[in-house]
Amino acid sequence: MDKDGVFRVATWNIHKGVRGMGPTRRLEIHDIGHGVEQLDADVVCLQEVRKVHRREQSHFARWPAMPQADYLAPEGYEAVYRTNAVTRHGEHGNALLTRWPVVNHQHEDMSDHRFEQRGLLHVEIMVADRPVHVIVVHLGLIPGSRVRQVEQLRRFIAREVRVSEPLIVAGDFNEFGGTLSRTLRHDGLIEFEATRHPTFPSRLPLAQLDHIYARGLAPIRAEVPHGRAWARMSDHLPLITDFRF
Repeated sequence: MDKDGVFRVATWNIHKGVRGMGPTRRLEIHDIGHGVEQLDADVVCLQEVRKVHRREQSHFARWPAMPQADYLAPEGYEAVYRTNAVTRHGEHGNALLTRWPVVNHQHEDMSDHRFEQRGLLHVEIMVADRPVHVIVVHLGLIPGSRVRQVEQLRRFIAREVRVSEPLIVAGDFNEFGGTLSRTLRHDGLIEFEATRHPTFPSRLPLAQLDHIYARGLAPIRAEVPHGRAWARMSDHLPLITDFRF
């Protein structure tokens, strides 16, 4: 939070730090680390973050020796990671990087069927003596799954987050329409809507799959960084939103 009281939040699906397929795939996690620093956000919400992947570790000579969430955290930030999916060679999930102290955190499984392992990460941080809740999500590819996952998210919020405390919900919603946004508005969760901010696909962004919603915070501006370097790092571009309490 800067001297004007602006609280900056970013969300980014980092595609597990690797781009391309097969033997031509390339490691992007180091450039993503520089990108996270450039975002200069109080909170960075990340999806598709590797904890470990034995095959990629053996393929890339410069694969980080630590889990990606810890590697990506700029100096002075705390990293919180929880696994969503366990695969043959490793596991990946959601992460949150914060320059504010973490009070507590928890994970809830949101898997809707056996072909997609999904989850939410809930982190409570203390921002200038104020508790702020942040929920990082990565919803499913099937429309019906997303509807059920949003209903689960709403139940989780009602159960775990006091109405009086600020809340942010951010991540990859995998939705090309606005149905889920309208649903979340019923719970007071809003986003910056003055202009569209397409984030996918990164080389020619046409759809906004990534969103940052808030309750108890006022969105004042949003942006998506563009350029060849950003387009190379992941199939998603990051989304940044500035808020005021």
